[in-house]
Amino acid sequence: MLKPVEDGVAVVACSTCRHSADARDDAEGQRGGARLASALKAVQASDPAYANVAVQEMPCLFACQDFCTIHLRAPAKVGYVLGRFEPTEDAARAILDYARLYGESAFGQVPFKQWPQGVKGHFITRTPPAGFVVE
Repeated sequence: MLKPVEDGVAVVACSTCRHSADARDDAEGQRGGARLASALKAVQASDPAYANVAVQEMPCLFACQDFCTIHLRAPAKVGYVLGRFEPTEDAARAILDYARLYGESAFGQVPFKQWPQGVKGHFITRTPPAGFVVE
């Protein structure tokens, strides 16, 4: 059931997320989560600035109310779940830009003034890393 992946900064995309609040699939019958995962991989592969951010995917992050969700995580850093994205390259680039800043931060907290516009309003939860809570 669990698949090992490299430990590091990672964007984990829900591959089975709805396309939008109103539609399960897009016009071609593809899930929004699968499209967002593809966009994330394409943008990540096209720009060496994202070399230190892994793009991973898994079925269902259980955030079904908030379509096109991702989980941002790294060892000993606060984790985040973000959602309600359009499954586009613009959204993927904003996610990866934030993930890069997140990876460079000491504990996973990026100052709001540095957030890319494309992630503002998309945060759903933050989670403490194992063995820690946020002060």
